[in-house]
Amino acid sequence: MRELLLGIRLLLGSGRGNRARFALMVAGGSLGVCCLAMVLTIPGILESQDARIAARQSVVPRDFSGRAIRDGFPLTTDRTDPYGAAPLTRVFIARGTREIEPPPGLVALPRDGQVFASPALHRLLRAEPALAQRFPGKEAGLIGAEGLARPDELVAYVGVSRSVLSDGYPVKQWGTGYAPNPTVQPATLDILRFTMAGVVLLPLTVFLSVCARLSAAERTRRLAALRLLGLSRKGTQRVNAAETVAAACLGAVLGLVEYEAVNRLVSWIGLPGLRMYPSDGRLSATTVVVCLVGCPALAWFVGRASARKAAASPLAVRRGAVEKPPSKWGFVPLAAGVGVMAGYCVAGARGYVPTSTALSSTLVLSAIGLVGVGLVLSLPALSGFLARRVARTAESLPLGLAMRRSETEPGGVLRVATGLVLLVFVAPLAQGVLIELNQASRNTSSVQRYDIMLEKTGRSQQRALESLPALRTYFALLTSAYDADESMPGTAATAVVATCAQLRRMVRSVDGCVDGRPLWLRDPAQMGEGLEAGDSFHFLLGDEHHTRDLKLTVPDQKVRFHNPVGSQMLGGEAILLPPSMLPRDVRLAKATLVLVSDSDDATVRRVLDGIGAAAPTAQVVPQAIDVTALQQGAVVKTLLTVGMILGLVIGVAAYLVAATDRAVERRPQVTALTLLGARTRTLRAAQVAQVVLPLVVGLVPALVVGKMAESSYLVIGGGPVLWDGAGVPVLLVCALGVVVVAAVGALPLVGRRIDPELIRRH
Repeated sequence: MRELLLGIRLLLGSGRGNRARFALMVAGGSLGVCCLAMVLTIPGILESQDARIAARQSVVPRDFSGRAIRDGFPLTTDRTDPYGAAPLTRVFIARGTREIEPPPGLVALPRDGQVFASPALHRLLRAEPALAQRFPGKEAGLIGAEGLARPDELVAYVGVSRSVLSDGYPVKQWGTGYAPNPTVQPATLDILRFTMAGVVLLPLTVFLSVCARLSAAERTRRLAALRLLGLSRKGTQRVNAAETVAAACLGAVLGLVEYEAVNRLVSWIGLPGLRMYPSDGRLSATTVVVCLVGCPALAWFVGRASARKAAASPLAVRRGAVEKPPSKWGFVPLAAGVGVMAGYCVAGARGYVPTSTALSSTLVLSAIGLVGVGLVLSLPALSGFLARRVARTAESLPLGLAMRRSETEPGGVLRVATGLVLLVFVAPLAQGVLIELNQASRNTSSVQRYDIMLEKTGRSQQRALESLPALRTYFALLTSAYDADESMPGTAATAVVATCAQLRRMVRSVDGCVDGRPLWLRDPAQMGEGLEAGDSFHFLLGDEHHTRDLKLTVPDQKVRFHNPVGSQMLGGEAILLPPSMLPRDVRLAKATLVLVSDSDDATVRRVLDGIGAAAPTAQVVPQAIDVTALQQGAVVKTLLTVGMILGLVIGVAAYLVAATDRAVERRPQVTALTLLGARTRTLRAAQVAQVVLPLVVGLVPALVVGKMAESSYLVIGGGPVLWDGAGVPVLLVCALGVVVVAAVGALPLVGRRIDPELIRRH
């Protein structure tokens, strides 16, 4: 306790300069704690949103045998369609004779013809009246916040009659223990956590360490004097740690206050792809404990470690002894991580793509962690080695001064360059995560296909669907039925009910199509279903009341066609059945109605609006559009963007603090060189070279191993994209910008004013 009180007394009574430095430590610590709180609350935000999604899920009443009890219970069914890149959810509810609690956000179940919309959907309906076709009824109110995952969610509860919703599921209550479609899938969330830890937490640790070591040289000399006056070794370390812990505690409290203000502001403004309520971002007890205990604990260890030299060798500190060369053990984790990543990159280049097993994921993520640690630990040794080589051959005075200074203080590079180097290293990994998400969610074809089951669609609704103005064409798709008498069912066949004109509008090209007779369609670029000329297949026509059997034989005449690029419109083989060969009085209730349109967002939106107007409760399956993956990709992209911005802020702040602190520490040497006749231009050039060299030495390997980390991640992901060449120019420009900003920022650090007091102290 005596050493702690001594540290506080030295802090309060050591002059205006030390108090200003203490204020800077508090301000820097508050910025770091605010960024840390943002990262730690991201899982809580997603969990809060998933909890509200789970609370509105319907629970089906069942008897002892597990069958659903429909008698008297309300009926419900939901439809989720894409509206651009966002899902639009319609929950149809038909009241029953039994009363149940309404879903969260509603005061009562909607009646027939009533529509309760979310606030975002309400505003959208005002802006685009055509969208109202999807909701049969009139708006009767809004859904409360407790029934919505996010403020911008598009959800509506639509009241219909029980006759319309005869195929719905009974519901006895609302609320389950899980969300069927979480905001971010658990596997993606694990990758997101790992990436955010690399983008934000690693530079944040460096930044907090830099803030805790402000004026390290001056403080070390002061501690060495206390050690020579009789203070014990541990006592010397405690004196230094007392000041850093006091600054960290004040900074942690101030940082949590800053986070609350930022949380309110972000909730009010919103982020692209991710909106939230203020309560979602509230600080949890774990986050508060980590910020209020973890950051002072880090400051305590940093303070004790920075005072170790003064406590062990006080005379060497006071006399300015030469530092020991940095250890080369830092290259061991770097070499181990690069070896693992290189193996996966070579395997991907040769076509031996490993499956995404738990072992592969663990190896790649562990290798990325080892490389990050190795970059930091090997940076002083690499920078010192290069400085010695350049200093021996440099003919320029500024370059020689800079290299000699870097050679005598190789450890100073950690404070200046580590944050930005780690940020550039993790940036390609963030690109890889986004690439993998985009691979699974985008439709790359020029056409868009919509599948609608005709079994629950009336004749008038079918005619309305077929006459939608935004369509390129439509056709019916039949699948052959297995023969119940056969013990080993044969190959199934697909029949396409369409004319040649319809066929030409749905595929890329077709040769030799003739109307009026069945044809054998074959795409030579796709794998077929094993059809042979003369094979017979049975197709069921009609509805549940009137069923008819249609027997088709694979014709001899084969017609070649080519599916659109990026689309499996008709698969590899099919039988083209002219509509004129179907009986006029039969419905294709067992078939699938396929609508085809262009794939641009505006056309897709018009088609979905038209489908909603013609058959509001019909289940629509837009092929090649994974609206959940699109929304998840938008959320992950937003979070990664926020992480990159935070990492950039932290990295730049760490550089500015460390570079300014080093310039202040070097004022005695700069003053001595000025008195010896060195010009200001020479000293500034030396300062720029001294700052730029560690950055270049760190950024070049960071870019190389960062791209290796991205490629390794894409290889184990199993997607078609393994090498991201498009992201290289962006990374190069960013790295060059970092170097330019560092060089420009180093120019004002050498002034023209000569302070004789600095010579006396030196």
